[in-house]
Amino acid sequence: MTRGVPAKRESPTSDSPAVIRRPLGGAAAKTFRAVLVVVGLLFSLLFASSALGATATVGLGSAASFSVVAGSSVTKTGPTTMSGDLGLSPGSSVTGGAHVLGETHVDDAVAIAAKNALTTAYNDAASRPSNGSAGTDLAGQVFLPGVRSPSSSLLLSSGSVTLDAQGNPNAVFIFQIGSTLITGSNTTVLLVNGAQACNVFWQVGSSATLGTGTSFAGTIMASASITANTAATIDGRLLAGTAAVTLETNTITTSNCASGTSGGGGVGETTVGAQAGGGAPGSGASSGSTTTTPKLPTASKTAGKPGKTAKKRRKATRRHPTVRPALPHKRGAFTG
Repeated sequence: MTRGVPAKRESPTSDSPAVIRRPLGGAAAKTFRAVLVVVGLLFSLLFASSALGATATVGLGSAASFSVVAGSSVTKTGPTTMSGDLGLSPGSSVTGGAHVLGETHVDDAVAIAAKNALTTAYNDAASRPSNGSAGTDLAGQVFLPGVRSPSSSLLLSSGSVTLDAQGNPNAVFIFQIGSTLITGSNTTVLLVNGAQACNVFWQVGSSATLGTGTSFAGTIMASASITANTAATIDGRLLAGTAAVTLETNTITTSNCASGTSGGGGVGETTVGAQAGGGAPGSGASSGSTTTTPKLPTASKTAGKPGKTAKKRRKATRRHPTVRPALPHKRGAFTG
């Protein structure tokens, strides 16, 4: 070998000299690590800003378990069903029949606590900074999460309004209504892309009226009264501050958001008060689910007979030497 000429390593499977790759130098490695750190910080800031910009839920406190809270009286006409509690404070007038799957509290300590929690929640929702106007009529509109403030009264005259969570089950929708909320007959509040009724709040400055056959979603917190006309269904709550709640053959399903989400309708909710079996309280109705006990594996017929089976396993797992091609004595292609 000629002195001063560096030796080249030959690849065992090729005529070309093997390329020796050298690691990045110290400066290049430091630069690469610095770039990774900067990119990580940028992603962290991006996600942090998104979290800070999201609308927080409205805490209902002890009012969360109630389907209905009223401030003067509760009037029920026809077979109304509610999955949560029924509360009245102050007052004592609860008339008409209703299937209350939760508990009924009339001007007791529980009802008073729920009423105080409603006041706190109402003021919280009313004080949130607005993200824009909802207009005067919700019909045909689509809303993304945030706080919307109509000029005064709000109407859902026909058809539907859509609340789009964009795949985020924690998305919160708050409507700040200065005066009245009124829905027309057979109108619908649609929840799409993960939106949940437990995260929808309607803060109403005076009274709310749900039209015949309305399919409504969210918690109504009205300063005065709430009326649900014939066959209106509510996935949420009817919470009235100072006046009456009037019901007529309604179904009220009250849900809380599951663990890991911010506030309940939609994916991940748990219904308040309703029993798993759907039967009346105390009826002992079963949920209909069955429990299957897993069977133990059946012993193999060859168990305890290590003869042939054990020999086959040892033979299969025995390592065989790796055959490598012989290297040529001189540089050149393999001839074999």
